[in-house]
Amino acid sequence: MPNKEAAARIKINKLLEAASWRFFPDGGVPANICLESATKIKWCDLDALGENFEKTKNGFIDFLLLDAKGFPFIVLEAKSEDKSPLVGKEQARKYARAQNCRFVILSNGNLHYFWD
Repeated sequence: MPNKEAAARIKINKLLEAASWRFFPDGGVPANICLESATKIKWCDLDALGENFEKTKNGFIDFLLLDAKGFPFIVLEAKSEDKSPLVGKEQARKYARAQNCRFVILSNGNLHYFWD
C-alpha cells in the first residue's frame, strides 16, 4: 500500500514550485520554504489538538513559507490523501500562532484550504 501522505507531499511540492516558492536557493535568491520546522506549543494548547497531535510540547510544521524578508508567513499543514485537510485545522492554528503567522494552508494534495 503506498504512503498516501508521501503522495500528498509530492503533489504539494509540485504546486509550491509551480507557484514560484523555492525549496533551495536559486541564483542568489534564498529558499523561502522550510520543511519540518520545529515549533514550541504551549501546554495549554495541547488538549485542543486531541488525537491530531503527538502528545508533546514540540511539533513539526510540514511546510513553513517565508516572506521576502525571510520571516514566517504561511503554515502549510499536509495530510494524507485519504483524509480531509480540515482535520489539521487546529494543529495548524497552534503552529501559526507559535510562529506569528497570519495565514494557514491545509492540504491533502488534492483539496486545499486557505485560511486567514
